[in-house]
Amino acid sequence: MEFMIGSTNPAKVKAAKEVLAIHFPLANLVEAEVGSGVSDQPFGDDETRLGAINRALRAAGTKTGVVGIGLEGGVRILEEQMYLCNWGALALPDGTRFTAGGAQIPLPKEIADELTAGKELGPVVDNYFKTSGIRNKEGAIGMLTANAVKRDELFVHVLQLLIGQYKYHLNC
Repeated sequence: MEFMIGSTNPAKVKAAKEVLAIHFPLANLVEAEVGSGVSDQPFGDDETRLGAINRALRAAGTKTGVVGIGLEGGVRILEEQMYLCNWGALALPDGTRFTAGGAQIPLPKEIADELTAGKELGPVVDNYFKTSGIRNKEGAIGMLTANAVKRDELFVHVLQLLIGQYKYHLNC
């Protein structure tokens, strides 16, 4: 069995490898940088979920018979507070799709204001914490939780939900 993840982001790839090793230890995982088809900074669950679906479909479309994996991080507004959000999708060769969302956490107002002004989360968080490459490592979630939860762990949870749906589908 072959899976294709629509990203080369180390946190996303690490999550996919970890989950596939548990559920499909003989599976092959291939990375493919594909566009999300949404803005660089997705706003709202709908846009973030669509980005994950697009990544899964585009990854699956690169080769016959592969299962596409799409993971997307974004932000959403809830009661005037901006939160991180993240979504994932699987696209099967037969066209079946599964989606799942993950944990959310509020962003500091200073970060939210920058995003509202049109900036992208990764560079804003790097600047806020005076470092670089956070999106490829612990992610904003890691920084905002004192590394209690890292970005790849968020995506592990989402992928567990996706693979669980897939396995349920196989047994129906």
